[in-house]
Amino acid sequence: MFRLSLDRFASCDGVSRRQFVQLGALAGLGLGLPQWLRAQAAQPVPRTDVSCILLWAQGGPSHLDTFDPKPDAPTEIRGEVGVVKTTDPTVYLCEHLPRLAQQFDKYSIIRGGDPQNGSHGVADYMLMTGHRLNPAVIHPCYGSVIAKQRGYRDGLFPFVQIGANIDRRFNAGIAGLIGDQFNPFEVIGDPNNPNFRVRDLSLANAAEAERLERRRTMLQELEKFQKRVEAADGTGVQARDAFYEKAFGLITSPQAKEAFDLKQEPDKLRAEYGRNPFGQGCLLARRLVEAGVHFVTVTDGGWDTHQNNFTALKGRQLPKLDQAFGTLLRDLADRGRLEKTLVIWMGDFGRTPRINPSAGRDHWSTATVICMGGGGVPPGRIIGRTDGNAERVVDQPVRPADLAATVYALLGVPPETWFTAPDGRPIPLLAEGHVVRDLLSTTS
Repeated sequence: MFRLSLDRFASCDGVSRRQFVQLGALAGLGLGLPQWLRAQAAQPVPRTDVSCILLWAQGGPSHLDTFDPKPDAPTEIRGEVGVVKTTDPTVYLCEHLPRLAQQFDKYSIIRGGDPQNGSHGVADYMLMTGHRLNPAVIHPCYGSVIAKQRGYRDGLFPFVQIGANIDRRFNAGIAGLIGDQFNPFEVIGDPNNPNFRVRDLSLANAAEAERLERRRTMLQELEKFQKRVEAADGTGVQARDAFYEKAFGLITSPQAKEAFDLKQEPDKLRAEYGRNPFGQGCLLARRLVEAGVHFVTVTDGGWDTHQNNFTALKGRQLPKLDQAFGTLLRDLADRGRLEKTLVIWMGDFGRTPRINPSAGRDHWSTATVICMGGGGVPPGRIIGRTDGNAERVVDQPVRPADLAATVYALLGVPPETWFTAPDGRPIPLLAEGHVVRDLLSTTS
């Protein structure tokens, strides 16, 4: 493939000496300066000012009963869920997602998702890294890569995880080979609790502050001793040093306290998000990205519906999702933040099109749905298609590596990024995968 790329040092008209040589070569192929300039203008502009909120539906949400309904399929496939029109009269969603149907002008749907795995833990890892599972290498998740690339901003952690609904048996959702200092800061408490308090980020009084300072001094002495006696290369100690120093600053940071204080939000808005852990987690995520956090993962459990799929979805999961996700999109747009905040909703995999004898759906590894909005994603688009029974992707499959390549393109991470493993080996950000161009705006 012949690649056209901008050199760092260009002439005053923006075209480098190397590019003039390229242009001369291209002239023989019938591509002159005007055509080349038009092609350059049509390329997406990488952005590093875009934050990301990942809404993780742990357990594997049913694609048929959410964003890829099949109303014309047999009863044993389509189940008990009807459909509702979106802002695009040709696109339908599950009837229990009315808010999201009316917000379809703010996001797009990948109906061609191919998770390539139907096992909890393994699928979590693949969808969050874009890599196939390799026990010898733990690849970093999206948030950790962004944390390493961008660092801390405005006295806040670069990467925050709200909730604990991630299957970590195969190291999903962590920094892996790039170092523990890029793991997420985890908020495990229930943000809907009236007494919600972020562990390790709140000092009740002066006595606690004094104890914290004493512990910090003791920790520094211990680290000095360990550095002298540790036989390894010291990378683990360096990671802890960096993390502890940043953590101390954050514990005493007024910006962090304010960002995590949901009581500053109007009661009416909190109710619109939903007075439950996921709804308040989405509201907290919005506050965090506004305050300077680069990447926030909000986790939501309860999607592993082997039994009573429709009871669980209609009574709990779908109303909660519709309320929180729909309000988040609208709230970001109202505040002028949606174009600078990439919002992703996805889970481990899809679920079996055919309903099982327990009125449930089981794991399905060949089809799933993913929603992406904001952050430069053109809204109102359907990417890919499954067959009539939602069993297989028949158009524009989007695999985990393709999704990762697209997310990194939207967040301005160079595709040629490499990391160094603890043993010194060079590891590429992605080993495969292609950007889904329909999800990138030429002006993003």
